[in-house]
Amino acid sequence: MDSLRGQLLVATPAIESGPFLRSVVLLLDHDDDGALGVILNHPLDADVEDVLPAWGRAVNAPDCLFEGGPVATDSALAVGVRAVADVGPTPPQGWRPMAGRVGLVDLDGPLPQEGSLRGLRVFAGYAGWGPGQLEDETAEGSWLVVEARDDDLLSPVPETLWREVLRRQDDDVRFWATFPDDPSSN
Repeated sequence: MDSLRGQLLVATPAIESGPFLRSVVLLLDHDDDGALGVILNHPLDADVEDVLPAWGRAVNAPDCLFEGGPVATDSALAVGVRAVADVGPTPPQGWRPMAGRVGLVDLDGPLPQEGSLRGLRVFAGYAGWGPGQLEDETAEGSWLVVEARDDDLLSPVPETLWREVLRRQDDDVRFWATFPDDPSSN
């Protein structure tokens, strides 16, 4: 399988429980060694300012931490989108490009210079797959792989992102957006 770095994984109705239920995952890395991403649509009750006070003013609304995935939930990583005007050869300090204008921001470094980022989110934990695991899960129908947009990472209403991403697809999978929360009560 070609690298899926920079793509979205959208959980299909085959995932019926757990942290990936109706999740939208942005893949930050994918190669022969596995894959790494963050769940974009699981905001937590904790504000970034309460956990990382200096970074509270740097994140986009909602200004809470997000559950990035079930791996290393006691650590945080920041993912940002570079500003259009700043996509020149010199990246912001502490920036590590991942896919297009999306990259990791070093939380141990200084805050990004104002105007260098279009937006930023902080995630507790991440989603990870071993070699071949993601390919197997995709082949069995657990994940739909779709094109990511910068606005997906910065969605002001992340709880609706699963349905929004499905609705914008050109094929019949867009009808999954109407799949009931509890199919047994349908």
